[in-house]
Amino acid sequence: MNQQSLSVREAIIERRSIKKFNGQPVDREVLLQIVNDAVWAPNHKNREPWRLVAACGKEILELHKLLRDIAIPKWKELSEEALDKQMQKFTLPGAYAFIIVPEDVRQKQRLEDYAAASMFIQNIQLLAWDYGIGSCWKTPDFLDAPEFREALGVKSGERIISMLQMGYFDDIPKAAERKKSDEIVTFFGQNEDNI
Repeated sequence: MNQQSLSVREAIIERRSIKKFNGQPVDREVLLQIVNDAVWAPNHKNREPWRLVAACGKEILELHKLLRDIAIPKWKELSEEALDKQMQKFTLPGAYAFIIVPEDVRQKQRLEDYAAASMFIQNIQLLAWDYGIGSCWKTPDFLDAPEFREALGVKSGERIISMLQMGYFDDIPKAAERKKSDEIVTFFGQNEDNI
C-alpha cells in the first residue's frame, strides 16, 4: 500500500475529481483499507447509515456487462464504435463503490443520514487521494433504475446516492477557482449596512 501521508489540509486542497483514468486496477486490500478508515465520518447517534457495493478486479467485468445491458438502454441504439467510446468512461476506472443509504420516512433522520454518508464519501475520496487514487462522485439516472437496483441488491427503503468511480490517473486536472471567506461569510449580527 503506497500512501503519501498528506496532511489533512493538503488532501483537501490538492484533491481533484478525476474523470480520466488510466485503466490500472485498484487493489482490493487498498480499497478495503480506505473504507475501514472512511467510516470514521461524523454521523448522528453513530448510525453509520451507509453500505457499499464495490467492484474491483474481476467484478468490474460483470459491472461493465450490467452497465451495457441494463443501466444504459439508450446506448443500445448506438453503433458498436460509438458504444465502445461511451463505455470507456466506465471501463477505465480501477474500482467502483456504490454508496447506499436508508431512506428513513422521517425527514430529519433522512437528511442526517444523507449528510453523514456524504462525509463518508468525502473521506473515501480524500483517503484515496492519499494513496494516489483519484475518484469522481457521479449520480447517473440509471442508479434509480429498478433493474440496476435489483442487480446491486438494493432493498426497498434504500437509495443509491453515489456511484464513486476510483482509479489511477496520469494527469491532474487544473484546480477551479474557489470563493474566499470574505465572499461567503457573514458574522452574526452584521449585514452589508453595518460591516
